[in-house]
Amino acid sequence: MRSNLKILDVVALLRDIPEQNLVKGQVGTIVEIWDAGVFEVEFSNTNGETLALAQINEKDLLLLHYQLKAA
Repeated sequence: MRSNLKILDVVALLRDIPEQNLVKGQVGTIVEIWDAGVFEVEFSNTNGETLALAQINEKDLLLLHYQLKAA
């Protein structure tokens, strides 16, 4: 099955990743696609400074939307 996620999509974590100090709901940006369903996500603070880079499975990400879309 092909993913709908792509580079530069904004996503939120669906689970904590304590070893990276990342918590459920943390917002990040997809910066690389590794394997089917595995993405490199950059998490930054409000100043744009990188807090963490992590390889995350698609099942642990929620795509965020800024425009209205049909449900």
